[in-house]
Amino acid sequence: MARIDQVERDLSERGLMVAAERGPVENGAATIAAQYRTQLARYIRELGLSPSTRTAIAAPEPDDSDIWDF
Repeated sequence: MARIDQVERDLSERGLMVAAERGPVENGAATIAAQYRTQLARYIRELGLSPSTRTAIAAPEPDDSDIWDF
């Protein structure tokens, strides 16, 4: 999230288009922001941090056997 904030700050300061040798070009921070957002969404899904993935995770059934029974 900190990196996304940093990229968004750069976009706010310099804008979507920046001056280059041959004229205005798209700010590279826009591409980086999209990649960071994609990666963050993947982490959220994999770690079960969204409401939809939280419901898909099931707790294991409790085992009533005693660990000391052989």
